[in-house]
Amino acid sequence: MDSFNQKELKLLKSLNSPKKIQDFINKIPINFDYKKGTCYSPRMALEKNKAQCMEGAMLAAAALEVHGFPPLLMDLTSTKHDFDHVVAIFKQNNCWGAISKTNHAVLRYREPIYKTIRELAFSYFHEYFLNNGKKTLRSYSGPVNLNKFNKINWRTSSKDVWDIPNYLGDVKHFPFLSKQQIHSLRKADKIEIQAGKLIEWKK
Repeated sequence: MDSFNQKELKLLKSLNSPKKIQDFINKIPINFDYKKGTCYSPRMALEKNKAQCMEGAMLAAAALEVHGFPPLLMDLTSTKHDFDHVVAIFKQNNCWGAISKTNHAVLRYREPIYKTIRELAFSYFHEYFLNNGKKTLRSYSGPVNLNKFNKINWRTSSKDVWDIPNYLGDVKHFPFLSKQQIHSLRKADKIEIQAGKLIEWKK
């Protein structure tokens, strides 16, 4: 299994709670190269000091693993008109929470208060919409353990780790809604849309 160097471990060990990990992830600038295509390992995200949602989720999962949590991700899929999202998930006191890297005011950290993965996934539904107000979240995956990818050194690889998002795209997903429910969805309000445009990092 690949391992972090002493400097990296010292940093990750200092992030000794999901809250601290989320605070650290928030301070990392957004990787705006995602449109060109990057999938940095946690080591590369630390070295380059930037991350998009997938990269931030893997870094959070690696930090959680240092503190005894399994390195788990959950994939959230949208319509073809919107972007998917990936979060690192963890369990505390028998409830699920999530750590999330995003540039927007929503789709962020989730307190470990959800009794099931389904409850946790649904907590993202109402905030997931386009600038026209259409709600786009459509399915979620079960927990994916990144130990499946130890052979590609997902923690420390100097190369993009595309095997992970490719796997997330193929793994079984569970739909949020029926066709009837999709048809009857109400658009987000204007004030919600306005709030959704708030960003943390500018290109």
